[in-house]
Amino acid sequence: MSKRETYEQKTEELLLPIMNEFRFELVDVEYVKEGSNWYLRAYIDKPGGITVDDCEAVSRRLSDLLDEEDFIDDAYILEVSSPGLGRPLKKDKDFARSIGEEVEIRTFRPVDHEREFTGVLKDFDKNRLVIELEDHEIMEFARDNIALVRLSFDF
Repeated sequence: MSKRETYEQKTEELLLPIMNEFRFELVDVEYVKEGSNWYLRAYIDKPGGITVDDCEAVSRRLSDLLDEEDFIDDAYILEVSSPGLGRPLKKDKDFARSIGEEVEIRTFRPVDHEREFTGVLKDFDKNRLVIELEDHEIMEFARDNIALVRLSFDF
């Protein structure tokens, strides 16, 4: 397991009791480098949406636990936020919740000479995703060829 994966997993373990206490959902944790800074980000949600006060409460609790555990070697910036409108779908629970919703898929390698697709998520398993395109064509994608899946939204 990489350092990044270890930090994300340990942070998730610290967050789960907080999520249960507040009755929030932990959507994702990521540890990424942007420019010269490392960021530890936790994305949280709840029915009706997350507020700034919710993010602040979780951030304070998590920050205290991270200080106690002190398992991250690098200096980093902690961010706790809502996953936003175009949130990526990564876990099976994300896909299950999004059946019947319109999603955008980007692939690593072209499929029928294209790398971006939009359609309604119809099915998934550990190896594939199935969407229905606007023209009712059914397309199946190997999960190991998917770079990004996120909810689609129109303005």
